[in-house]
Amino acid sequence: MSTSIHLLIFPYPAHGHMLALLDLIHQLSLRDFAITILVTPKNLPILTPLLNSHPHIQTLLLPFPSHPSISPGVENVKELGNAGNFPVMSALVKLFDPITHWFHSHPNPPVAIISDFFLGWTLDLARHLNVIRIAFFSVSALLPSVFDYCWNHFDEVKSSGVVELHGLPRSPIFKQEHLPSVFRRYKESDPDSEFVKDCLLKNTLSWGCVFNSFVDLEGDYLDYLKTKIGHDRVFAVGPLSLLGIESKSANDPKLIPNDFSLKWLDGCPDGSVLYVCFGSQKPLRSEQMEALASGLEVSGVRFLWVVKTGEGYGSIPEGFEERVSDRGLIVKGWAPQVSILNHKAVGGFLSHCGWNSVLEVIVSGVMILGWPMEADQFVNARLLVEDMGVAVRVCEGADSVPDSTELGRMISKSMNQCGEVKARAKELKEKALAGVESGGSSARDLEKLAEELKNLQGKSVLIN
Repeated sequence: MSTSIHLLIFPYPAHGHMLALLDLIHQLSLRDFAITILVTPKNLPILTPLLNSHPHIQTLLLPFPSHPSISPGVENVKELGNAGNFPVMSALVKLFDPITHWFHSHPNPPVAIISDFFLGWTLDLARHLNVIRIAFFSVSALLPSVFDYCWNHFDEVKSSGVVELHGLPRSPIFKQEHLPSVFRRYKESDPDSEFVKDCLLKNTLSWGCVFNSFVDLEGDYLDYLKTKIGHDRVFAVGPLSLLGIESKSANDPKLIPNDFSLKWLDGCPDGSVLYVCFGSQKPLRSEQMEALASGLEVSGVRFLWVVKTGEGYGSIPEGFEERVSDRGLIVKGWAPQVSILNHKAVGGFLSHCGWNSVLEVIVSGVMILGWPMEADQFVNARLLVEDMGVAVRVCEGADSVPDSTELGRMISKSMNQCGEVKARAKELKEKALAGVESGGSSARDLEKLAEELKNLQGKSVLIN
């Protein structure tokens, strides 16, 4: 029988949520924890690199529960879009009893459950099993701070066109339509909505919180959360991509299926190229594609544009590729984003400001041109533009169609004139790198987390 401290880790089945948690699992496995990852069958392949490197990690494979709003065979939010989060979160609570059965039949049951912040109901599961629950946040520390304010000032927030979050550091202001999608979709008395709200409120009632962030990026918000929660078991251990299973090989051309984009970048002057890429969850409509293409053409800057293809995606305007062939490259489908961002030719990143992309670009030291659209992206853009000064907002809104002339002007100005923003981006990169090095703030928090978990062994009564 294993005598290692056993942890049950429950990722949320969305690509952006899973990647950072898998990087954390990699680090915990290096510290001799016995780990079981709860996963449904169709999400199992995402674990392959981790399981190949850590063959001792176990999986608890459970069937994805049914839900009236989810088609049979669908097991990941990627197949549903952002609106699929409510039914997925509601469906997964049906795993409470199967997990309980597995726990009681295990010869060395876990002493802790580490689960994604969208799985707040696992706090009830942990209490039922008399173990601790740790909430893992694959998002900024600012986001749960915003959630906390919105849930606790619900009537005020819902009735205001512009919301000032009093009491938070720097009192951030958001338009109603820029608040997190999960809050905006909430409907009182709707069962799925009430369940989701309850899940999110339970995160700060858990034994601890782990963030894929770092002190030099969000120190004020991390301190705010420690005060709100009432203890200091708030661990900022990011950027976890720097510590991940694939971090050492991310720039190895032998591991990149199609590196034509990198060869193209080799022929461009340093810092001259704007990398353009949006997440796969929110496809651009044809009129947005046309405005963006025209803006890039008007800007006169070099660019590398990754275009997603398939049903629901807009298409590139006819003749555009030929007109910009001397300074633009369009990649259809997948591109090696981390390698591109770290290429010396790239000087800017036009992004939707999803948290994983935010951390990847921070680590590259490249300035951000933000076009937030949904979910937590407006919150992230606020942090990057107003708080940190490492980004410029060029458009906002999922349905916005930018004025192509103005967009082109902003792209040109950002790439050619924003020296202070670029300098701050490079400074933030150095702080991110220093944070994960031995003695850095993230490294210290990771060791503190591991130490706290090891201290749980042998305790018969654990209090959340």
